[in-house]
Amino acid sequence: MTSGLTMQAATPDDAYEFVAPFRAPQGSPIRELFKYVGRPGMISFAGGYPSKDLFDRDGLAQALEAAYRSDPIACLQYGDTAGAPLLRRSLARLMAVRGVECSGDDILVTTGSQQGFDLLVRTLIAPGDTALIEEPAYPAAIQALRLAGATIVTMRTDSDGIDVDALADQLDTWGDAKRPKLLYTVPTFANPTGATLPRARREALVRLAARHRIVLVEDDPYGELRFAGTPVPPILALADACPGARDWVVYFGSLSKIVAPGLRIGWAVAPAPIARRMIVAKQTSDLCTSPLSQEAARHYLDSGSLELHLRSIVGAYRSRCDALLKALAHFAPEDIEFCAPQGGMFVWARLSAGRDAAEVLKRAIERNVMFVPGTAFFVRNPDVSSLRLSFAAPSEAEAFEGARRLASALA
Repeated sequence: MTSGLTMQAATPDDAYEFVAPFRAPQGSPIRELFKYVGRPGMISFAGGYPSKDLFDRDGLAQALEAAYRSDPIACLQYGDTAGAPLLRRSLARLMAVRGVECSGDDILVTTGSQQGFDLLVRTLIAPGDTALIEEPAYPAAIQALRLAGATIVTMRTDSDGIDVDALADQLDTWGDAKRPKLLYTVPTFANPTGATLPRARREALVRLAARHRIVLVEDDPYGELRFAGTPVPPILALADACPGARDWVVYFGSLSKIVAPGLRIGWAVAPAPIARRMIVAKQTSDLCTSPLSQEAARHYLDSGSLELHLRSIVGAYRSRCDALLKALAHFAPEDIEFCAPQGGMFVWARLSAGRDAAEVLKRAIERNVMFVPGTAFFVRNPDVSSLRLSFAAPSEAEAFEGARRLASALA
């Protein structure tokens, strides 16, 4: 069991009557690796973290100062559980840029988008309920569903994301008796695969969700990080073309990957009956997202700083991704195959000859380079030869050197 605590426990675990999901909980396999991050000279492709070198420190400092100067009491006092009205309006304008028409009243501010998904799961999923999730998938989403006691059913994917035709066949064979309650996807620059679901598949997916009355969860933390290819509208933007479909789509956005995770600002756009229940769940969770962070985020968005910052980080991620892919092709052309993403933070790869990525990781850590074995992203029956590499944090020079070290571990 993973914990940041170091206290010694005098009483054994089985002395406590934990609820079933917490009797033998599994922590994040990715965060297990962070004990190595501080090792001198370590190059990490492991975490899906924004680059610390690319934070807009000056812009955020100005936003924090402006927030406190404009209304210090609002920054220090409890706030509305649904979020500060001015920030919600700013986020509605951001959603309009993304092609989604909504008002501030349609938005629920969350303490990171992960909290939003947790609130949704708490309102929808009872033990035994079926939830669909793409595979490979974001591990925290898998973990949230497991802790809720969901019956997790995986959806087949390819280089373009969910195989919607296969999903349609699967749903038709189930009928209403086994109807899933929820379907989770990261359709743009997915974590971990970097895949982007094409427009035609998005339109088919939203029609499926509406027809079968399944809540379709669109998690979109990376959509603004496109550095190649043609932009694709969010699923929520396409839902209006299908009568009634918007009633079955929940959208999660976040400033963590495009501004700074330390702000802990995420948001949800959900049908009103769902949003009301998520607000009640949030009241028992944290009462409200930090008002100081909300006001700082609002000033940052309203100043136009986000647009300038996005140009900077997207260009940097393009260069870093190119450096990593070229280095992998140079140093390990026979040992590793990969898909080149059009944006986001991740490269999904596979080792040749059925090699076990977890075993290779042990040798890689000895050489001061890290990645995440693909087993972390599967519900069951993982592909042990798969791995995820994040190009966001290392510099171009570090990406090149990290690929050389990885090739050495493979050799």
